[in-house]
Amino acid sequence: MKADADKLSRLLKTARGQIDGILKMMEEDRYCIDISNQLMAIEAIIRKVNNEVLHQHIDNCVKEAIETGNTSDKLEEIKTIIDKLSK
Repeated sequence: MKADADKLSRLLKTARGQIDGILKMMEEDRYCIDISNQLMAIEAIIRKVNNEVLHQHIDNCVKEAIETGNTSDKLEEIKTIIDKLSK
């Protein structure tokens, strides 16, 4: 993967830390809205990481496929991802 691995790794480690925090909040029977807010923060991080990975895929893998004339597989992959994201 050609994405900024350090940046994405930091974001994912942040999400992992937030998940641990949510587990602790649940054990402590914290207020539901506070837990929900933390869950939404994790979702935002995951969306951001996925967005960056997909952008890098287009900028590198798809671009390379276009240059070599081998686009059918990459286009199918993108269609599949779009279908998954739209659910």
